[in-house]
Amino acid sequence: MERIGPSMISLREGVALVANVERVIVGKRETVEQVVIALLAGGHVLLQDVPGVGKTMLARALARSIGGEVARVQCTPDLLPADITGSSILDPRTGELRFVPGPLFAHVVLADELNRATPRAQAAFLEALDEGQVTVDGRTHPLPRPFFLLATLNPVEHHGTFPLPEGQLDRFMVATSLGYPSGEDELRMLASHVAAHPIETLEPVVTVEQVLALQREVRAVHVSEAVRRYALELVRRTRTAPAVALGCSPRAGIALLRAAQARAALGGRSFVLPDDVKALAVPVLAHRLILRDEGPGEGQATGAGVVDRLLRDVPVPLHAAGAEGSRVARRRADA
Repeated sequence: MERIGPSMISLREGVALVANVERVIVGKRETVEQVVIALLAGGHVLLQDVPGVGKTMLARALARSIGGEVARVQCTPDLLPADITGSSILDPRTGELRFVPGPLFAHVVLADELNRATPRAQAAFLEALDEGQVTVDGRTHPLPRPFFLLATLNPVEHHGTFPLPEGQLDRFMVATSLGYPSGEDELRMLASHVAAHPIETLEPVVTVEQVLALQREVRAVHVSEAVRRYALELVRRTRTAPAVALGCSPRAGIALLRAAQARAALGGRSFVLPDDVKALAVPVLAHRLILRDEGPGEGQATGAGVVDRLLRDVPVPLHAAGAEGSRVARRRADA
């Protein structure tokens, strides 16, 4: 009888999670997979998209699929940090301060149009992104686990917005977009909305406890030295690329490998391949790059373009990582 290892459990539950979200988000498998990968890797996602393409539905579908709580923060210039984290109020019965949690206290949080919040309000998300907790009036309050923040930006609207600082961009594991659906996918979407919205019938396929178990399992996925060196070379070369003023931080390298571990687990493997790193290099690295201002007519470089060029230039370890990973997989199967 074939033994089912941890990677097979990840494959079954991870695929079910992706498929369930796709019942609501039609024709966007790559983006849905990237979001699920970030969730399983313990990271957070920045969605750069125009209004109306399904960003809120993506957050709600993911929360329903894991049986978790979902909250939405509509970011506006008058938003205060206490509106996000919560605040302490005086309890008239006891005469003591009592903490009232804000919308951050949910398993899946959508921060809609994050760049419309002032820098002061944006900063209220930093501790949650980094440490899964908030500190109010000198007291630390842990957030629910898993905690997953999905923030959105409207890339075509700039009036009344506040650009996200580099330090905040660096805290999002993945930056991606949904974009408009194809004609056929949009027709399918219209048909699915005739009787009722698909979100209304969406049922959980995993529990929040299973998501936590999957996150632990992802961290155990083997990463060979060859793959680590490959990811490191990609990150280091962003710092010397001619079009880049500020390259990726060491945090970016860690995020790239953790996302690659999640992709490997989602593919039913207990080891990371160079292809996992290549597939996630753009969504993990591109948004962290600060490009040089080359002046009118010359500033054609984009973060994605820089990373694509590095993927062509940096040699891929074709055999070492796969062979070593296979040995690790055999050792685990025999254990």
